[in-house]
Amino acid sequence: MTKYVIKRVLLAIVTLFLICLITFFAMNAIPGGPFNGEKAKSAAVMKVLNERYNLDKPVLVQFGYYMKNLLHGDFGVSLKTGRDIRQTINESFAISARIGAMAMVIAIAAGIVLGSIAALMRNKWPDRVIVFFATLATAMPSFVLASLLLLLFCIKLKWIPVWSSTSHNYILPVLSLSLYPMAYITRLTKTSMLDVLGQDYIRTARAKGVAGWKVIFKHALRNALIPVITYVGPMTASILTGSLVIEKIFTIGGLGSKFVDCITNRDYTMIMGTTIFLATLMVIMNLLSDLVYKLVDPRIKLE
Repeated sequence: MTKYVIKRVLLAIVTLFLICLITFFAMNAIPGGPFNGEKAKSAAVMKVLNERYNLDKPVLVQFGYYMKNLLHGDFGVSLKTGRDIRQTINESFAISARIGAMAMVIAIAAGIVLGSIAALMRNKWPDRVIVFFATLATAMPSFVLASLLLLLFCIKLKWIPVWSSTSHNYILPVLSLSLYPMAYITRLTKTSMLDVLGQDYIRTARAKGVAGWKVIFKHALRNALIPVITYVGPMTASILTGSLVIEKIFTIGGLGSKFVDCITNRDYTMIMGTTIFLATLMVIMNLLSDLVYKLVDPRIKLE
């Protein structure tokens, strides 16, 4: 286990370095710069700004400076606002983390319950209803659902207030983010449960007179959860990428909204800081999901 964790950590470091490298050079390959705005600046002002942020140097040299500062824990300051990048990420991620965590809990809990019901009542009306809505939710992009929910419940019916500085209503953003992963987990759980319920050890347990609830929860569901755990890592990525658009639609000042703004404004340091932070979060979630395999099924060997 220790050897596996060390190997994954080293691989994560290489992965993050490649992400930094690709993002930095791709960002600088786009024509224009962070100070090319609507208001034209004089050549003297542009020269001072470029020298201050090392933008007058070759891209490779800029990357070297950035990585040196990064190794010291310095993400730099925003080229647009002058605010510390780490402070901005800490403040904005608190909102995004709250929405994302609630979406993940709802998606996992509801997906497992609905998938189990669909498997246990196969070919009956609950199964057909659950599969129909799961297929519908899987086919609908999160930004389309968010727009429809905003239009219906906030504008037309006025049941739920729009997100503002005085009203933080998480219902619609969380629902928009959780619906797709919940539908995917539902289908995943149903398929896995049907496979497990057909195994010999399940039939043996029933033949021995083990209580039905014990067969389902202790034997069937536990083994059926392994594919669901596999999906937790990609689900984190799905929720993170989905939040970029969802936060913009609901005008939530989270990290996703900040990320979109910094790309639009070509705020190089903010783009790099946010990308590294999100990439690190995804790498950690993938590692944790692999370690949970071992807890759920001790037969799995991590090499």
